[in-house]
Amino acid sequence: MAGNLGNLKRVNVREQWPHEASDFTPWLADEENLNLLGEAIGIELEVEAVEVAVGPYSADILARDSSNGDFVVIENQLAKTDHDHLGKSITYAAGLNASAVIWVASEFTDEHRKALDWLNANSTEDISFIGINVELWQINDSPPAVHFNVVSRPAEFGRKVTLAKSTAPLSDTKILQKEWWTDFRKKLIDARVVSRAPQAGARHWYNVALGRSGYHLSNAVNTNTNRIMVRVYMQHTYRAALALELLLEQRGEIENEIGEQLTWDPNPDARDKVITISKNVELDRRDRWPEYLDWMVDMTSKFRNAFSQRLRALDLSDNLDYSGEEDIDDGEDS
Repeated sequence: MAGNLGNLKRVNVREQWPHEASDFTPWLADEENLNLLGEAIGIELEVEAVEVAVGPYSADILARDSSNGDFVVIENQLAKTDHDHLGKSITYAAGLNASAVIWVASEFTDEHRKALDWLNANSTEDISFIGINVELWQINDSPPAVHFNVVSRPAEFGRKVTLAKSTAPLSDTKILQKEWWTDFRKKLIDARVVSRAPQAGARHWYNVALGRSGYHLSNAVNTNTNRIMVRVYMQHTYRAALALELLLEQRGEIENEIGEQLTWDPNPDARDKVITISKNVELDRRDRWPEYLDWMVDMTSKFRNAFSQRLRALDLSDNLDYSGEEDIDDGEDS
């Protein structure tokens, strides 16, 4: 019987991701992969931005804890942990006012694991330091599978997250938002616009992937103005202005496909760029929610069809960010 079993072996992470900044960080920032990291820790994470400037350095990934909106800094190191990355992680957390630091590395030394344990034991409950060992495993010649192994986190972290989710009171607005996105998610999947979607949260936005890191649909419901929106959201760290400029060259084709005129870059001074369509609604009219939700699902489907392939095809490799400054890759030292 033993002969029928496969051979389990560990794979060098560099075989899958040769370069930390250009290979691993974009992979981890993808929604599906970030979900795997969040599941290992016990929280739901959403990408806010990648390569976020903090003084002369840049944090690899800035995410949010979906349960409360707090910032989470993710620092990647496809090597044995060192003092440099530990120091930068703390600096990023302070500079970005993060509630948690997740240090992902392919090998943790005992000294750095103990350092994280000490920080957790001597810090307030408002900040957490989490160490994650990223591993790749393979059975015979199968594709490698990723495993996130938690090596350090606050002793009460899991219980604190569970209590925060179960006991935090929700306002009337938050209750409405959660009910809206719960209904939206069900309709989105039932209509087969997507095969899977993030869990509904009590917040004003709900993201839907577009197939390219740094670009997604950020659907929104505004209870103050009674408007619902579907938006292509482009993060500035992914050359958003250049992407917008190239997409504008196809504006006529895109609007013909969607069947509506869109609002392109409504806030030109903002670093992130959006392309949006909105609808006036009466959110207190629950009897009209099916009509409103059908509109949002329909627009989400049309936006995905119109933008997904175009975004994946964009050539943004001009080595310049939207401000015209050279985007310098300082290798692993981010």
